[in-house]
Amino acid sequence: MTGKRSAGLLLYRRTSGGVELLLAHMGGPLWARREAGAWTVPKGEYVPPEEPLAAARREFEEELGLPPPEGPYVPLGDVRQSGGKTVTVWAVEGDLDPAEIVPGTFEMEWPRGSGVLRAFPEIDRVAWCGPESAGERLIAAQRAFVDRLLTYAGPG
Repeated sequence: MTGKRSAGLLLYRRTSGGVELLLAHMGGPLWARREAGAWTVPKGEYVPPEEPLAAARREFEEELGLPPPEGPYVPLGDVRQSGGKTVTVWAVEGDLDPAEIVPGTFEMEWPRGSGVLRAFPEIDRVAWCGPESAGERLIAAQRAFVDRLLTYAGPG
């Protein structure tokens, strides 16, 4: 049986201080008080026959409420997260104002066991981060994307 798959876009920009990456803080009550290891590349699940890059573009818009930037899209490959999900990411250069995001939502029972379904944002905020900060914030498996992006884009 094949595990779950997600695809995403890692937006980056070049500044006078070097390369910055746009990361998303995961929404919902389980992540609300966490910082380290609670950030992700904007991404989401897909099921073949949907193509991964098409899913990455779709998920960017669903999660941020903004259209994805035009390419070129640079493949950063796959990682396997601790829960078994495979994540495929492309880097794309662009810029956006974090204040403009309009995140999608999901429902979950909260508090657990209460029988009450509540809606939460898929992501509760985004931020531009330098590579070192990104490495500290990202969930462990996705940290490889920072190194792969820097190999392509350089440090600044």
